[in-house]
Amino acid sequence: MSGQGKRILLIEDEKGLVVTLTDRLTKEGYVVLHAGDGAKGERMASEVSCDIVLLDVMLPKKGGFDVLRDIRKEGVATPVLMLTARGQVGEKVVGLKLGADDYLTKPFDMLELLARIESLLRRPAAASSAFSIPRTYSFGPFTIDFEKMEISKKGKAIELSAREFQLLRYFIKHRGAVLSREAILNDVWGYNAMPTTRTIDTHVTWLRQKLEDNSRLPKYILTVHRFGYKFVG
Repeated sequence: MSGQGKRILLIEDEKGLVVTLTDRLTKEGYVVLHAGDGAKGERMASEVSCDIVLLDVMLPKKGGFDVLRDIRKEGVATPVLMLTARGQVGEKVVGLKLGADDYLTKPFDMLELLARIESLLRRPAAASSAFSIPRTYSFGPFTIDFEKMEISKKGKAIELSAREFQLLRYFIKHRGAVLSREAILNDVWGYNAMPTTRTIDTHVTWLRQKLEDNSRLPKYILTVHRFGYKFVG
């Protein structure tokens, strides 16, 4: 099986196609999440951790192009493969300009779809799931110099531990994405920990105390209930 537990968000309202795709993708080892309309699909793309989004263009409640445009504005960098019954070049150009990573016209061959999915998943993580970071970055009243490992608020230096700085850098690199505690531990600390660990929560609390006006009502580092965190600065 090629999926190896990778999570696919399928935003599609055609019931027969949903059943067919879910069955085949599951057999290939993927975990398939489903949204039957654009509004729900946008919420799930923003709030649920997944490795790739299969997005239909013609959807009830909110069209696929609008969903794509809005999740990109929200900072969601998950690879998106557009699915559509339309074959005009103009439609493909619109999707790609809005931030689609690939485009497949219905009806399509299942083997081609699987190949496209595998190709997107092989892309380097920096290109597909995270933003690149310049030397300096600003959000709210804060300015960060990553080379010097310095952060200031309205020109006044703020002290962060090395681990706090690494955690903040990770959040900024993945800004807009919902990050599980396990992923954060693995990528920032360099090991996998038990899901019940409080390590991440403790460091997030310390960061909030230094960055948020009200650490109990954060506006930069948001909690995603029972999952992890999302940075929106």
